[in-house]
Amino acid sequence: MLGAGSWGTALAIQLARTGQPTTLWGRGTEHVDAMRIDRRNLRYLPQAPFPDALRVESDLDAALAGARDVLIAVPSHAFRELLERLQPRLEGPTRIAWATKGFEIASGLLPHQVALQVLGERPTAVLSGPTFAGEVGADLPTAMTVASRDGVFGGELAASLSGPNFRAYLQTDIVGVEVGGAVKNVIAIGAGISDGLGFGANTRVALITRGLTEMTRLGIRLGAARETFMGLAGLGDLVLTCTDDQSRNRRFGIAIARGNTLEHAAGTIGQVVEGVAAARAVHKVAGRLDVEMPICEQVYRIVHEGLDIRRAVDALMGRALRAEGD
Repeated sequence: MLGAGSWGTALAIQLARTGQPTTLWGRGTEHVDAMRIDRRNLRYLPQAPFPDALRVESDLDAALAGARDVLIAVPSHAFRELLERLQPRLEGPTRIAWATKGFEIASGLLPHQVALQVLGERPTAVLSGPTFAGEVGADLPTAMTVASRDGVFGGELAASLSGPNFRAYLQTDIVGVEVGGAVKNVIAIGAGISDGLGFGANTRVALITRGLTEMTRLGIRLGAARETFMGLAGLGDLVLTCTDDQSRNRRFGIAIARGNTLEHAAGTIGQVVEGVAAARAVHKVAGRLDVEMPICEQVYRIVHEGLDIRRAVDALMGRALRAEGD
């Protein structure tokens, strides 16, 4: 398990909880040493003790030694760099999975496309869905999606994760799962802004519903299956991040709607707000493909161009009327 943030730690705990010998790798020696002593990640997931089957490691070579499967959970901006470090260290047909969400900003590529560029052809999978790290760490009932075009790897990974309180459902639509994971963070910022302005439940549900339309529109243009967006990695993850205050993106939107600067809002959250980078990437990809995504566009303009929030609201509400299915 590469990446010792909250989500990487939660996934490592879940794998070890099901009896899989698991190694959790983190970048900082001091942080890893503290986890080794405390047998928990006090920085990011303090309430979740490590199972006996989980060991921690700061040396990447030592972490990878003998590993058949590697699961990555780092922010999207760090994904390519970690893959490049990983590539010369892989032994034989090592299988790679990731729980990273978001387009690569510079290239507009999805994670599976970045992985193909860096690592070449090999069994791969992506994990996504409506999951908060704290609840997985607390062993609360959870379901998520494992998407892979390799049926053996996907099935074995899903089985490795699944336990009494965790269900992993199989998918083959990697594109759809990855698009859902990227776009939902942008919409969640918009939902947070709406709630921060005090707009109420009507507005929130309208944002979620029309946000799902935007997500689906972009996904289909990229080759995804429409039905993917009605599942855990689409509608499920979107509703979760738009409605619960465990969502960093939602909290960020609330904070800026209440007058906080972007820097102060991000600083108070203390971890990466993926929707900020995702807004730029989605704006770039949607523009290149000529896909209309008005909510994502206004979030992008607020976060990256300094557009006044009230003007963004007026722009959305003032759009020409159209058929709902368009």
